[in-house]
Amino acid sequence: MTLILQSSSFLSSVPSTSSNYSCKRGLIRATINIPRIKTSKISLPNLQSVLHEQDLISYSTIVNNDNLVEIQLSPATTRSHMVKYGPDPLVIEKLYAIKEAVADRVEMHRNIGEQRSQWNSMLLTSINGITLAAATMVGLAATSGTEGDSVLGLKMSSFLMYLAATGMLTIINTIQPSQLAEEQRNATRLFQDLHNQIETTLSIGHPSSIDVKEAMERVLALDKAYPLPLLGVMLEKFPSSVEPAVWWPQQRRRQTKSVNNWNGWNNKQEEKMREIMGVLGRKDQEEYIRLGEKALKLNKFLAMSGPLLTGVAAIGSAFAGHSPHGSWAAMLGIVGGALASVVNTVEHGGQVGMVFEMYRSNAGFFQYMQESIESSLRETETERRENGELFELKLALKLGRSLSDLRNLAAASSLKEEHLDEFASKLF
Repeated sequence: MTLILQSSSFLSSVPSTSSNYSCKRGLIRATINIPRIKTSKISLPNLQSVLHEQDLISYSTIVNNDNLVEIQLSPATTRSHMVKYGPDPLVIEKLYAIKEAVADRVEMHRNIGEQRSQWNSMLLTSINGITLAAATMVGLAATSGTEGDSVLGLKMSSFLMYLAATGMLTIINTIQPSQLAEEQRNATRLFQDLHNQIETTLSIGHPSSIDVKEAMERVLALDKAYPLPLLGVMLEKFPSSVEPAVWWPQQRRRQTKSVNNWNGWNNKQEEKMREIMGVLGRKDQEEYIRLGEKALKLNKFLAMSGPLLTGVAAIGSAFAGHSPHGSWAAMLGIVGGALASVVNTVEHGGQVGMVFEMYRSNAGFFQYMQESIESSLRETETERRENGELFELKLALKLGRSLSDLRNLAAASSLKEEHLDEFASKLF
Protein backbone atom coordinates (compact mmCIF):
# COMPACT_ATOMS: atom_id res chain seq x y z
CA MET A 1 0.00 0.00 0.00
CA THR A 2 1.43 3.35 -1.03
CA LEU A 3 0.63 6.56 0.79
CA ILE A 4 1.48 9.90 -0.83
CA LEU A 5 1.79 12.97 1.32
CA GLN A 6 1.94 16.43 -0.17
CA SER A 7 3.28 19.38 1.76
CA SER A 8 4.24 22.97 1.06
CA SER A 9 7.40 24.47 2.41
CA PHE A 10 8.22 28.07 2.41
CA LEU A 11 11.82 29.05 2.64
CA SER A 12 12.87 32.46 3.54
CA SER A 13 15.37 34.14 1.36
CA VAL A 14 18.72 34.83 3.02
CA PRO A 15 21.10 37.35 1.65
CA SER A 16 24.25 35.83 0.31
CA THR A 17 27.05 36.95 -1.80
CA SER A 18 26.84 34.16 -4.33
CA SER A 19 23.11 33.48 -4.90
CA ASN A 20 19.51 34.02 -3.60
CA TYR A 21 17.23 31.32 -2.40
CA SER A 22 13.64 31.50 -3.66
CA CYS A 23 10.41 29.78 -2.46
CA LYS A 24 10.30 26.22 -3.63
CA ARG A 25 7.49 23.72 -3.52
CA GLY A 26 8.63 20.22 -2.73
CA LEU A 27 6.90 16.84 -3.12
CA ILE A 28 7.52 14.18 -0.44
CA ARG A 29 6.82 10.64 -1.41
CA ALA A 30 6.72 7.86 1.24
CA THR A 31 5.91 4.22 0.93
CA ILE A 32 4.40 2.30 3.95
CA ASN A 33 3.95 -1.46 3.87
CA ILE A 34 0.86 -2.62 5.87
CA PRO A 35 -0.02 -6.36 6.21
CA ARG A 36 -3.24 -7.44 4.59
CA ILE A 37 -6.09 -8.18 7.04
CA LYS A 38 -8.91 -10.54 6.17
CA THR A 39 -12.26 -8.90 6.72
CA SER A 40 -15.71 -10.44 7.25
CA LYS A 41 -19.18 -9.02 7.19
CA ILE A 42 -20.55 -7.89 10.55
CA SER A 43 -24.34 -7.91 11.20
CA LEU A 44 -25.57 -4.72 12.78
CA PRO A 45 -29.05 -3.84 13.94
CA ASN A 46 -31.29 -2.35 11.36
CA LEU A 47 -31.11 1.27 12.39
CA GLN A 48 -33.79 2.18 9.93
CA SER A 49 -36.30 -0.07 11.64
CA VAL A 50 -35.43 1.51 14.99
CA LEU A 51 -36.09 4.94 13.55
CA HIS A 52 -39.38 3.67 12.19
CA GLU A 53 -40.38 2.41 15.62
CA GLN A 54 -39.60 5.80 17.09
CA ASP A 55 -41.90 7.34 14.49
CA LEU A 56 -44.57 4.74 15.46
CA ILE A 57 -44.39 3.28 11.95
CA SER A 58 -43.61 -0.40 11.53
CA TYR A 59 -43.59 -2.97 8.81
CA SER A 60 -45.15 -6.40 9.11
CA THR A 61 -44.06 -9.35 6.99
CA ILE A 62 -46.77 -11.80 6.02
CA VAL A 63 -46.24 -15.11 4.29
CA ASN A 64 -48.80 -15.58 1.55
CA ASN A 65 -48.37 -18.48 -0.82
CA ASP A 66 -44.65 -18.64 -0.06
CA ASN A 67 -44.26 -14.97 -1.00
CA LEU A 68 -43.11 -12.34 1.45
CA VAL A 69 -45.34 -9.28 1.52
CA GLU A 70 -44.33 -6.23 3.50
CA ILE A 71 -47.22 -4.11 4.78
CA GLN A 72 -46.81 -0.69 6.37
CA LEU A 73 -48.83 -0.27 9.56
CA SER A 74 -50.35 2.97 10.70
CA PRO A 75 -49.31 4.56 14.04
CA ALA A 76 -52.60 3.53 15.69
CA THR A 77 -52.11 -0.09 14.63
CA THR A 78 -48.58 -0.05 15.95
CA ARG A 79 -49.77 1.23 19.33
CA SER A 80 -52.32 -1.58 19.51
CA HIS A 81 -49.58 -4.15 18.88
CA MET A 82 -47.47 -2.56 21.60
CA VAL A 83 -50.33 -2.80 24.12
CA LYS A 84 -51.03 -6.38 23.07
CA TYR A 85 -48.44 -7.82 25.40
CA GLY A 86 -49.63 -5.87 28.47
CA PRO A 87 -52.86 -6.07 30.50
CA ASP A 88 -55.90 -4.82 28.63
CA PRO A 89 -57.25 -1.72 30.45
CA LEU A 90 -60.82 -2.61 29.46
CA VAL A 91 -60.49 -6.08 31.01
CA ILE A 92 -59.21 -4.54 34.24
CA GLU A 93 -62.10 -2.09 34.31
CA LYS A 94 -64.59 -4.92 33.84
CA LEU A 95 -63.02 -6.94 36.66
CA TYR A 96 -63.18 -3.93 38.97
CA ALA A 97 -66.85 -3.46 38.08
CA ILE A 98 -67.57 -7.12 38.89
CA LYS A 99 -65.56 -6.81 42.10
CA GLU A 100 -67.69 -3.85 43.23
CA ALA A 101 -70.90 -5.74 42.44
CA VAL A 102 -69.65 -8.77 44.38
CA ALA A 103 -68.74 -6.58 47.38
CA ASP A 104 -72.26 -5.14 47.30
CA ARG A 105 -73.76 -8.63 47.25
CA VAL A 106 -71.62 -9.64 50.22
CA GLU A 107 -73.07 -6.78 52.22
CA MET A 108 -76.64 -7.48 51.09
CA HIS A 109 -76.52 -11.18 51.95
CA ARG A 110 -74.89 -10.45 55.30
CA ASN A 111 -77.58 -7.93 56.27
CA ILE A 112 -80.45 -10.12 55.09
CA GLY A 113 -78.95 -13.14 56.86
CA GLU A 114 -78.87 -11.23 60.14
CA GLN A 115 -82.43 -10.04 59.59
CA ARG A 116 -83.77 -13.54 58.97
CA SER A 117 -81.89 -14.88 61.96
CA GLN A 118 -83.68 -12.26 64.06
CA TRP A 119 -86.97 -13.35 62.49
CA ASN A 120 -86.36 -16.84 63.79
CA SER A 121 -85.64 -15.68 67.34
CA MET A 122 -88.53 -13.18 67.55
CA LEU A 123 -91.14 -15.47 65.99
CA LEU A 124 -90.07 -18.36 68.20
CA THR A 125 -90.44 -16.26 71.33
CA SER A 126 -93.73 -14.68 70.21
CA ILE A 127 -95.42 -17.92 69.19
CA ASN A 128 -94.37 -19.72 72.34
CA GLY A 129 -95.64 -16.82 74.43
CA ILE A 130 -99.00 -16.81 72.64
CA THR A 131 -99.35 -20.60 72.94
CA LEU A 132 -98.55 -20.74 76.65
CA ALA A 133 -100.83 -17.79 77.38
CA ALA A 134 -103.69 -19.54 75.56
CA ALA A 135 -103.07 -22.77 77.50
CA THR A 136 -103.14 -20.82 80.77
CA MET A 137 -106.48 -19.24 79.86
CA VAL A 138 -107.95 -22.66 79.07
CA GLY A 139 -106.83 -23.88 82.50
CA LEU A 140 -108.39 -20.88 84.23
CA ALA A 141 -111.64 -21.36 82.34
CA ALA A 142 -111.76 -25.05 83.27
CA THR A 143 -111.16 -24.44 86.98
CA SER A 144 -113.72 -21.63 87.25
CA GLY A 145 -116.60 -22.61 89.46
CA THR A 146 -119.34 -20.79 87.57
CA GLU A 147 -120.16 -20.38 83.89
CA GLY A 148 -120.30 -16.67 83.14
CA ASP A 149 -119.04 -13.92 80.94
CA SER A 150 -115.55 -14.11 82.39
CA VAL A 151 -115.23 -17.81 81.55
CA LEU A 152 -116.60 -17.19 78.07
CA GLY A 153 -114.09 -14.41 77.62
CA LEU A 154 -111.22 -16.70 78.64
CA LYS A 155 -112.40 -19.43 76.25
CA MET A 156 -112.77 -17.01 73.34
CA SER A 157 -109.41 -15.41 74.03
CA SER A 158 -107.60 -18.75 74.18
CA PHE A 159 -109.40 -19.90 71.01
CA LEU A 160 -108.36 -16.80 69.07
CA MET A 161 -104.79 -16.98 70.37
CA TYR A 162 -104.52 -20.62 69.34
CA LEU A 163 -105.82 -19.73 65.88
CA ALA A 164 -103.24 -16.95 65.61
CA ALA A 165 -100.48 -19.31 66.73
CA THR A 166 -101.63 -21.90 64.17
CA GLY A 167 -101.47 -19.37 61.34
CA MET A 168 -98.09 -18.02 62.41
CA LEU A 169 -96.68 -21.52 62.76
CA THR A 170 -97.90 -22.44 59.28
CA ILE A 171 -96.11 -19.43 57.81
CA ILE A 172 -92.90 -19.81 59.79
CA ASN A 173 -92.73 -23.55 59.08
CA THR A 174 -93.14 -22.87 55.37
CA ILE A 175 -90.37 -20.30 55.04
CA GLN A 176 -88.03 -21.77 57.71
CA PRO A 177 -86.22 -18.60 58.90
CA SER A 178 -83.27 -20.53 60.32
CA GLN A 179 -82.71 -22.21 56.95
CA LEU A 180 -83.05 -18.85 55.17
CA ALA A 181 -80.41 -17.38 57.46
CA GLU A 182 -78.05 -20.29 56.76
CA GLU A 183 -78.53 -19.82 53.00
CA GLN A 184 -77.53 -16.17 53.31
CA ARG A 185 -74.50 -17.03 55.45
CA ASN A 186 -73.34 -19.49 52.79
CA ALA A 187 -73.93 -16.92 50.06
CA THR A 188 -71.93 -14.32 52.02
CA ARG A 189 -69.00 -16.69 52.41
CA LEU A 190 -69.00 -17.74 48.74
CA PHE A 191 -69.32 -14.18 47.43
CA GLN A 192 -66.49 -13.13 49.74
CA ASP A 193 -64.38 -15.97 48.35
CA LEU A 194 -65.11 -14.78 44.80
CA HIS A 195 -64.21 -11.23 45.82
CA ASN A 196 -60.85 -12.44 47.15
CA GLN A 197 -60.14 -14.40 43.96
CA ILE A 198 -60.80 -11.33 41.81
CA GLU A 199 -58.45 -9.30 44.00
CA THR A 200 -55.75 -11.95 43.58
CA THR A 201 -56.21 -11.96 39.80
CA LEU A 202 -55.88 -8.18 39.68
CA SER A 203 -52.87 -8.13 42.01
CA ILE A 204 -50.58 -10.88 40.76
CA GLY A 205 -52.31 -12.35 37.72
CA HIS A 206 -52.56 -11.36 34.07
CA PRO A 207 -56.29 -10.61 33.63
CA SER A 208 -57.91 -11.67 30.38
CA SER A 209 -61.39 -11.77 28.91
CA ILE A 210 -61.67 -15.39 30.09
CA ASP A 211 -61.32 -14.23 33.71
CA VAL A 212 -64.09 -11.69 33.16
CA LYS A 213 -66.40 -14.32 31.67
CA GLU A 214 -65.75 -16.81 34.47
CA ALA A 215 -66.32 -14.18 37.16
CA MET A 216 -69.64 -13.20 35.57
CA GLU A 217 -70.74 -16.83 35.35
CA ARG A 218 -69.89 -17.40 39.01
CA VAL A 219 -71.86 -14.33 40.08
CA LEU A 220 -74.93 -15.46 38.16
CA ALA A 221 -74.61 -19.03 39.46
CA LEU A 222 -74.47 -17.77 43.05
CA ASP A 223 -77.47 -15.51 42.48
CA LYS A 224 -79.43 -18.51 41.25
CA ALA A 225 -78.28 -20.81 44.05
CA TYR A 226 -79.01 -18.34 46.87
CA PRO A 227 -81.83 -15.96 45.84
CA LEU A 228 -82.67 -12.95 47.96
CA PRO A 229 -86.48 -12.74 47.45
CA LEU A 230 -88.90 -14.96 49.35
CA LEU A 231 -91.76 -15.09 46.86
CA GLY A 232 -91.49 -16.98 43.62
CA VAL A 233 -87.80 -17.95 43.67
CA MET A 234 -87.34 -19.15 47.25
CA LEU A 235 -85.60 -22.50 47.52
CA GLU A 236 -87.86 -25.43 48.32
CA LYS A 237 -87.65 -26.16 52.02
CA PHE A 238 -89.12 -29.68 51.92
CA PRO A 239 -87.86 -31.36 48.72
CA SER A 240 -88.82 -34.92 47.87
CA SER A 241 -85.14 -35.95 47.90
CA VAL A 242 -81.94 -34.41 49.17
CA GLU A 243 -79.74 -32.99 46.42
CA PRO A 244 -76.36 -31.33 47.03
CA ALA A 245 -76.35 -27.55 46.74
CA VAL A 246 -74.86 -26.35 43.43
CA TRP A 247 -73.49 -22.80 43.34
CA TRP A 248 -70.83 -23.03 40.60
CA PRO A 249 -71.07 -22.85 36.79
CA GLN A 250 -70.01 -25.64 34.49
CA GLN A 251 -66.31 -26.44 34.65
CA ARG A 252 -64.50 -25.11 31.59
CA ARG A 253 -61.08 -25.59 30.02
CA ARG A 254 -58.49 -23.23 31.40
CA GLN A 255 -55.95 -21.60 29.08
CA THR A 256 -52.93 -21.79 31.37
CA LYS A 257 -49.26 -21.27 30.70
CA SER A 258 -46.87 -23.85 32.05
CA VAL A 259 -43.14 -23.64 32.43
CA ASN A 260 -42.62 -27.25 31.48
CA ASN A 261 -44.55 -29.92 29.66
CA TRP A 262 -45.48 -32.03 32.65
CA ASN A 263 -46.78 -29.01 34.67
CA GLY A 264 -46.57 -30.81 38.01
CA TRP A 265 -48.56 -33.83 36.78
CA ASN A 266 -47.56 -37.43 36.29
CA ASN A 267 -49.24 -40.83 36.40
CA LYS A 268 -48.74 -41.15 40.14
CA GLN A 269 -50.26 -37.72 40.77
CA GLU A 270 -53.29 -38.50 38.61
CA GLU A 271 -53.87 -41.82 40.34
CA LYS A 272 -53.65 -40.12 43.72
CA MET A 273 -56.28 -37.55 42.68
CA ARG A 274 -58.60 -40.33 41.47
CA GLU A 275 -58.35 -42.09 44.82
CA ILE A 276 -59.18 -38.90 46.72
CA MET A 277 -62.10 -38.22 44.40
CA GLY A 278 -63.42 -41.72 45.12
CA VAL A 279 -63.18 -41.19 48.90
CA LEU A 280 -65.02 -37.88 48.62
CA GLY A 281 -67.89 -39.53 46.75
CA ARG A 282 -68.11 -42.78 48.72
CA LYS A 283 -67.63 -41.42 52.21
CA ASP A 284 -68.02 -37.68 52.70
CA GLN A 285 -70.75 -36.77 50.22
CA GLU A 286 -72.75 -39.93 50.86
CA GLU A 287 -72.58 -39.38 54.62
CA TYR A 288 -73.84 -35.81 54.46
CA ILE A 289 -76.66 -36.75 52.09
CA ARG A 290 -77.70 -39.45 54.56
CA LEU A 291 -77.63 -36.97 57.46
CA GLY A 292 -79.51 -34.44 55.35
CA GLU A 293 -82.27 -36.96 54.69
CA LYS A 294 -82.65 -37.56 58.44
CA ALA A 295 -82.76 -33.84 59.18
CA LEU A 296 -85.33 -33.35 56.41
CA LYS A 297 -87.61 -36.08 57.79
CA LEU A 298 -87.39 -34.64 61.30
CA ASN A 299 -88.09 -31.14 60.04
CA LYS A 300 -91.13 -32.32 58.07
CA PHE A 301 -92.53 -34.09 61.13
CA LEU A 302 -92.03 -31.06 63.37
CA ALA A 303 -93.40 -28.64 60.77
CA MET A 304 -96.66 -30.62 60.52
CA SER A 305 -96.94 -31.36 64.24
CA GLY A 306 -96.80 -27.74 65.46
CA PRO A 307 -99.84 -26.32 63.61
CA LEU A 308 -101.74 -29.59 64.17
CA LEU A 309 -101.27 -29.40 67.95
CA THR A 310 -102.26 -25.74 68.17
CA GLY A 311 -105.33 -26.48 66.02
CA VAL A 312 -106.38 -29.31 68.31
CA ALA A 313 -105.77 -27.07 71.31
CA ALA A 314 -107.96 -24.36 69.76
CA ILE A 315 -110.85 -26.85 69.38
CA GLY A 316 -110.37 -28.05 72.95
CA SER A 317 -110.39 -24.49 74.31
CA ALA A 318 -113.69 -23.78 72.55
CA PHE A 319 -115.45 -26.68 74.32
CA ALA A 320 -113.75 -26.37 77.69
CA GLY A 321 -116.02 -25.66 80.66
CA HIS A 322 -118.93 -27.36 82.33
CA SER A 323 -120.16 -29.29 79.32
CA PRO A 324 -120.32 -33.12 79.53
CA HIS A 325 -116.96 -33.39 77.77
CA GLY A 326 -115.60 -30.14 79.11
CA SER A 327 -112.82 -31.74 81.14
CA TRP A 328 -111.47 -33.65 78.14
CA ALA A 329 -111.71 -30.56 75.98
CA ALA A 330 -109.86 -28.52 78.56
CA MET A 331 -107.19 -31.19 78.76
CA LEU A 332 -106.76 -31.06 74.95
CA GLY A 333 -106.49 -27.28 75.12
CA ILE A 334 -103.85 -27.32 77.84
CA VAL A 335 -101.78 -30.35 76.74
CA GLY A 336 -102.00 -29.43 73.06
CA GLY A 337 -100.68 -25.94 73.76
CA ALA A 338 -97.84 -27.24 75.91
CA LEU A 339 -96.79 -29.82 73.32
CA ALA A 340 -97.00 -27.22 70.55
CA SER A 341 -94.57 -25.02 72.49
CA VAL A 342 -92.17 -27.94 72.89
CA VAL A 343 -92.33 -28.84 69.17
CA ASN A 344 -91.85 -25.21 68.16
CA THR A 345 -88.85 -24.87 70.45
CA VAL A 346 -87.22 -28.03 69.10
CA GLU A 347 -87.83 -27.07 65.46
CA HIS A 348 -86.91 -23.39 65.49
CA GLY A 349 -84.89 -23.13 68.69
CA GLY A 350 -82.84 -26.13 67.59
CA GLN A 351 -82.78 -24.69 64.04
CA VAL A 352 -83.44 -28.00 62.34
CA GLY A 353 -83.89 -26.21 59.01
CA MET A 354 -80.45 -24.66 59.37
CA VAL A 355 -78.96 -28.09 60.09
CA PHE A 356 -80.56 -29.51 56.94
CA GLU A 357 -79.21 -26.64 54.83
CA MET A 358 -75.75 -27.10 56.35
CA TYR A 359 -75.74 -30.80 55.42
CA ARG A 360 -76.96 -30.00 51.91
CA SER A 361 -74.29 -27.34 51.48
CA ASN A 362 -71.55 -29.64 52.72
CA ALA A 363 -72.63 -32.33 50.27
CA GLY A 364 -72.45 -29.68 47.54
CA PHE A 365 -68.94 -28.74 48.62
CA PHE A 366 -67.75 -32.33 48.22
CA GLN A 367 -69.45 -32.58 44.84
CA TYR A 368 -67.66 -29.39 43.77
CA MET A 369 -64.32 -30.89 44.83
CA GLN A 370 -65.03 -34.03 42.83
CA GLU A 371 -65.97 -32.08 39.72
CA SER A 372 -62.83 -29.96 40.03
CA ILE A 373 -60.63 -33.06 40.16
CA GLU A 374 -62.53 -34.75 37.35
CA SER A 375 -62.31 -31.63 35.17
CA SER A 376 -58.54 -31.48 35.62
CA LEU A 377 -58.05 -35.18 34.88
CA ARG A 378 -60.31 -35.00 31.84
CA GLU A 379 -57.97 -32.48 30.25
CA THR A 380 -55.47 -34.60 28.31
CA GLU A 381 -52.99 -31.76 27.70
CA THR A 382 -51.24 -31.29 31.03
CA GLU A 383 -49.98 -27.82 30.12
CA ARG A 384 -53.61 -26.63 30.05
CA ARG A 385 -54.27 -27.86 33.59
CA GLU A 386 -53.63 -25.97 36.77
CA ASN A 387 -50.20 -26.79 38.12
CA GLY A 388 -50.39 -30.21 39.79
CA GLU A 389 -48.45 -29.24 42.91
CA LEU A 390 -50.54 -26.09 43.39
CA PHE A 391 -53.75 -28.06 42.82
CA GLU A 392 -52.71 -30.61 45.44
CA LEU A 393 -51.89 -27.85 47.93
CA LYS A 394 -55.30 -26.21 47.48
CA LEU A 395 -57.06 -29.56 47.84
CA ALA A 396 -55.19 -30.34 51.07
CA LEU A 397 -56.09 -26.94 52.55
CA LYS A 398 -59.77 -27.31 51.67
CA LEU A 399 -59.88 -30.76 53.28
CA GLY A 400 -57.97 -29.67 56.38
CA ARG A 401 -55.03 -31.98 55.76
CA SER A 402 -51.30 -31.66 55.26
CA LEU A 403 -49.72 -32.77 51.99
CA SER A 404 -48.26 -35.91 53.57
CA ASP A 405 -51.59 -36.70 55.22
CA LEU A 406 -53.36 -36.33 51.88
CA ARG A 407 -50.92 -38.70 50.21
CA ASN A 408 -51.36 -41.23 53.01
CA LEU A 409 -55.13 -41.05 52.51
CA ALA A 410 -54.74 -41.78 48.79
CA ALA A 411 -52.43 -44.71 49.55
CA ALA A 412 -54.83 -46.15 52.14
CA SER A 413 -57.75 -45.78 49.73
CA SER A 414 -55.90 -47.69 47.00
CA LEU A 415 -55.38 -50.58 49.42
CA LYS A 416 -58.68 -50.75 51.30
CA GLU A 417 -61.06 -49.09 48.77
CA GLU A 418 -64.64 -49.71 50.00
CA HIS A 419 -63.51 -50.78 53.49
CA LEU A 420 -61.82 -47.48 54.27
CA ASP A 421 -63.34 -45.98 57.45
CA GLU A 422 -61.64 -42.60 57.18
CA PHE A 423 -63.28 -39.52 55.68
CA ALA A 424 -61.43 -37.26 53.28
CA SER A 425 -62.32 -34.02 55.06
CA LYS A 426 -61.17 -33.20 58.57
CA LEU A 427 -62.86 -29.81 58.71
CA PHE A 428 -66.47 -31.02 58.89
